[in-house]
Amino acid sequence: MGIFGSGAVVEAISFVVYTVAAGALTLGGIVAEYTSMQYFGTGEQAVAFWLAAIGAVLLYAGLYGVGYQKLLARVS
Repeated sequence: MGIFGSGAVVEAISFVVYTVAAGALTLGGIVAEYTSMQYFGTGEQAVAFWLAAIGAVLLYAGLYGVGYQKLLARVS
């Protein structure tokens, strides 16, 4: 039995990976939304709307896709 033979070790590693992924996606979404607001304030509507769409997708993926569906399912 190797180091990854234990199911608890594999579960702990996957939990950490999903937590980091959810955090990174959510942080990326927040940064994209903030940058979108900055571009909107300068009058660059095309870039602002594009960044807002990307930010919304990242927030959805981080909070719901990974955070809710993967992490919460592992905890409960």
